[in-house]
Amino acid sequence: MKKNANGHSNGQSQGFTESQSSHKDIFTKCYEFNQHTKAQSLGLYPYFRRIDATMGNKVVCHGETKIMIGSNNYLGLAQDERVVEAAIEATRKFGAGCTGSRFLNGNIQLHEELEEALAKFLKREAVLLFSTGFFANQGALTSLLEDTDAILCDRENHASIIDGCKASPAKTIPFSHNSAEALERRLKRLPPTAGKFLVVDGVFSMSGDVVDLPAMQKVAKRYGCRVYVDEAHALGVLGPKGEGTVHHFGLNKEVDLVMGTFSKSLGSMGGFLAGSKPVIEFLRHKARCFMFTASLAPAVTGGVLKALQLMQKEPERIEQLWKNTRKMHEGFNSLGFNIGTTQSPVVPILIGSEIKALQFAQRLFEAGIFATPAVFPAVRYGEAIVRTSYMATHTNDELDYVLETFAQIGKELGIFEDSAYREGAKRRTNNGYDFDVQNEEGVQTLRADSGAHTQA
Repeated sequence: MKKNANGHSNGQSQGFTESQSSHKDIFTKCYEFNQHTKAQSLGLYPYFRRIDATMGNKVVCHGETKIMIGSNNYLGLAQDERVVEAAIEATRKFGAGCTGSRFLNGNIQLHEELEEALAKFLKREAVLLFSTGFFANQGALTSLLEDTDAILCDRENHASIIDGCKASPAKTIPFSHNSAEALERRLKRLPPTAGKFLVVDGVFSMSGDVVDLPAMQKVAKRYGCRVYVDEAHALGVLGPKGEGTVHHFGLNKEVDLVMGTFSKSLGSMGGFLAGSKPVIEFLRHKARCFMFTASLAPAVTGGVLKALQLMQKEPERIEQLWKNTRKMHEGFNSLGFNIGTTQSPVVPILIGSEIKALQFAQRLFEAGIFATPAVFPAVRYGEAIVRTSYMATHTNDELDYVLETFAQIGKELGIFEDSAYREGAKRRTNNGYDFDVQNEEGVQTLRADSGAHTQA
């Protein structure tokens, strides 16, 4: 019996009889999948690292302590004892789960308290909780739009937005990353009869860029285009009190709908949409991924509610986060690393080749630093990065050690001699999904052509 690279028998031995062998087996691609095995065989596989314990900004993996610089726990609230205790108390009162959707039997007091607290904090009429941030994006994009509408989507938007666009009946129109000019060129081509929806990240999760919201909002307004901002990486990071990008720019009244998550600064999981009461009520009764999934667990809801209170009560957390962020921006720049155009605690370190990025991440891990690489197709081929992110709880000694270790490994691996550095090209930030490419071969062809991304 023929076996594939994973040592598994193909097709027929996996359940297909000889009489069925002429039919397509949808599992064939699974048996043939081996993209991960090369990295594993080289000892460079960087994913699914098991964490045995978490202690603030450090984790224990197989008995060894690592400094975590790959987490989105920006304010260090995930392990705060007061947050943990609030989660425990909620569990004692309401149980381990709600065992149903909020639409039917899973609506508890804590859900409504959290929605009210978020609405007040964000100065919005209403808020709707979702079980994940992924669902929040999918719920909005699939429920609010029709097949005659268009979604204007930044090319570097998060995968949850991309999948929401794909599931939506509306036409998705990508535009060059963070470019109001490209957005306007796209909008000009649309008829006035088409509903238009601009969807952008507030802080882009790979590059760390902050969206040019003032310019984009002005363009959108000229063309009757509604504006939607995903604040996943901006909540607790930007804004006078951590309210996000929209408040950072003073555009709360001009932005129609805001999405956020609890899995970053608020240290848990889940998501929400915040907007006008009519829009939120519509979504409450039309968003299928809200109506037909179990509601947020009591522990999650109680913990997030406490984390939100602490974020507002302890603004020094955000101040320290930015102190650490500035230190790392300046530190990596002084060492000669290219960190792109980041304006946030998300700091991508340009490595160049895919294999060097895997080697770099493994060397960091062995040196006691937990960080993750991003390689093609998450970024352009030949422009692989090690994505780092920082917390308010990182100490100066820890951050100094991170910089020293990066400098040493960078020199030993010859990072600055990589073509990505030698050719002097800045790291291109428009690395998002290509909507018009349907297969991996096409993606590689398009990404290899640098001009493909320079046009709107």
